[in-house]
Amino acid sequence: MGRAGSWMGDWRIALPVAGGAVVLGLGGLYVTGLVTGGDIEAGTRVHGVDIGGMSRAQARQALTRELGPTAAAPVAMQIGDRVEKADPAALGLSLDTAATVDRAARKGYGPVTVIGGLFASASRDIEPVVRVDEAAGRAAVDRIGRAAGQQVRDGSIAFEKGTAKAVAPLTGVSLAGDRAVDTLRAAYLRAGAGPVVMPVERTQPRVGAEETGRAMRQFAEPAMSGPVTLTVADRRISISPAVLGKHLAMNSDDQGRLVPSLDSKGLLAEPAVARPVEDATQAPRDAALGLATDGRVVLGDHGRAGRQVTEAALRRAVLPLLTRSGAARSGEVATVAVQPDLTSAEARRLGIKEKVSSFTVAFPAAPYRTTNIGRAVELINGSVVLPGQEWSFNRTVGERTPENGFVDGIMINNGQYVKSPGGGVSAVATTMYNAMFFAGLKPVEHGAHSFYIERYPEGREATVAWGTLDLRWINDSGHPIYIQAESTDTSLTITLLGTKKYDEVKATKGPRTNITPPGKRTGSGPTCEVQTPLEGFDVSVGRVFVQGGREVKREEFKTHYTPRDEVTCTPEGAETPKAGEAPKTGQTPQAAKTAGTAQTGRAGVKV
Repeated sequence: MGRAGSWMGDWRIALPVAGGAVVLGLGGLYVTGLVTGGDIEAGTRVHGVDIGGMSRAQARQALTRELGPTAAAPVAMQIGDRVEKADPAALGLSLDTAATVDRAARKGYGPVTVIGGLFASASRDIEPVVRVDEAAGRAAVDRIGRAAGQQVRDGSIAFEKGTAKAVAPLTGVSLAGDRAVDTLRAAYLRAGAGPVVMPVERTQPRVGAEETGRAMRQFAEPAMSGPVTLTVADRRISISPAVLGKHLAMNSDDQGRLVPSLDSKGLLAEPAVARPVEDATQAPRDAALGLATDGRVVLGDHGRAGRQVTEAALRRAVLPLLTRSGAARSGEVATVAVQPDLTSAEARRLGIKEKVSSFTVAFPAAPYRTTNIGRAVELINGSVVLPGQEWSFNRTVGERTPENGFVDGIMINNGQYVKSPGGGVSAVATTMYNAMFFAGLKPVEHGAHSFYIERYPEGREATVAWGTLDLRWINDSGHPIYIQAESTDTSLTITLLGTKKYDEVKATKGPRTNITPPGKRTGSGPTCEVQTPLEGFDVSVGRVFVQGGREVKREEFKTHYTPRDEVTCTPEGAETPKAGEAPKTGQTPQAAKTAGTAQTGRAGVKV
């Protein structure tokens, strides 16, 4: 064996070289590998970047230089049919070059490894170390999923201006967030591979393209092919496709089929339908009570039944015609008898005995007053308030809008007159308040104008504002009350018929106190209205109940009126009211929720 010692130094490997032999010491080979090589084994690559034979620092520099741009480039993600991009940092992704180099260096060194490096020609591929911020990645995926997702949409039919249009179905697409982060991690740094195909969940529409096409062919297109003609009580009414289409729809049933539906209520309200139907039919008329010349309550109008077209009858008549053609698109609509709200028999059963109270308010003639007061009187006249029931001005008259028959009048906003729909109705509220006052009925809510209007009794007047101030009272007389209302261009009267609870109700009024002078202001613009000055003051009004010749009860109501400032308008041309006459105006109310409470100012109310 030879001399003991370093066995490595004595081991020899013979290699044939050109007919001879080359003998290398194994120890010499290992030393050569350590001296001539780097920290990274030769042939080592990271995503195509050769870092073999480099030191760790050199390898990190090489990876940063070669892979850095790819690592920082926006990541394209395909989500269904859409492509979204986001910075890797926003997705919680980053390349860790130091850890990647450590991974490459940890492949190990020793005699066998080094020898293998000398004699092997194959390269060694190392996967880069990718850091993932799970929280940031999940948040980004959720955010992108919400933006890029597609809601499922059933196929449907839209009717627009007399034409049917198919709305194509869409498959719902939502990002599968539980797998999306792993997909991004695996695809990161693979430049040139195209957008990352993200995992998605798809929801198929219940109504597909085939069903949408069938509905178009079999119903929608025939429905819009021409008008339909209805006969109502021998009157022919033609309804165009444009009008029909406004009230047609196709909705899916439980089997995913599109079935037609008709909004017959809306169709019946269309002017092109409502007017001829109203002309062809007869509305019911309530029985009406009145006063004879001798003061007796009589049945002034027995009323009558009417006939009407119901929503159901219109639907039954129209739908079958929509898939027909030519003369077959005509049909008859049945009418039904309709009884009045108050028949003559019911009017007699009310047991109305006498006039309980009546009050009249006069006002200067103005077209808007004639319209608005007349419309409110029309809605109030004939109302019946049973014992214990509450009467409300706003519920009875409704909102003062053009659709409800009201026109622009004048109101006060921030102490100055401006135009607004429904001006003038406070005359009706004041008249009703006084009729209730002298009938001895129980007030629930009322509010006076913010400043005094000369044509109304001090402290005994009321105004209303839709949504903020109402006039309400309760019939506590123990008997039904019938409301009779009538108006002219310059006055209106409200009379309450029923059974008197008291022999007489008297009004008292104290002196004006806390008198405050008005100021002066200047307004401008088309909404400005000239305003005459009037002092502000407080006043107390009493209600005295008399039964059997003696006073049985007394109530007091306190009202505070603010000064009515003098207002002049620029540019010139605004009309100045006559002395003693309030402008054509609505006023700021002072709300009094219950009898006897002080009232506070509130803006934006009509007179």
